[in-house]
Amino acid sequence: MLNKANFTDPWSRTLRLLSALSGETDASVSATLAAFERKGQLDRYLPVVGQRFEVQIRVIDRPSPSTATVAWRDPTHCSYGDQVWHACHARLSGVCALSGKGIKRGDAIYKPRPCRPAPVNAGAMILFAILNDAFASETKV
Repeated sequence: MLNKANFTDPWSRTLRLLSALSGETDASVSATLAAFERKGQLDRYLPVVGQRFEVQIRVIDRPSPSTATVAWRDPTHCSYGDQVWHACHARLSGVCALSGKGIKRGDAIYKPRPCRPAPVNAGAMILFAILNDAFASETKV
């Protein structure tokens, strides 16, 4: 488990460096960081286990009715330009990576096709209906 007290996150380091280069004092940087903490925005940048980061997902193609090609971009973990996902039923509860909706065990989903080594996003799931709607809206453009 990450100890936040002993961790200088990249966001804080970046703010301090930019402030030093622009001639600002360390006090003004500390005030900016304190403002982020009060708003709850600073935690978004700390790599805490289980925390969600901004992931960009785009459905590129539907090679078959039970597969989809997905572009997955996660700036903190991985990037897959053409990852094949397959339809199945959820073995565990979770959250849809595309919509943020809850997934219950047994729901129809898509997930990354298993391979070796396992992809970093192997545990990700997208609800079946959400992926189908996303692909339909991509092809209308």
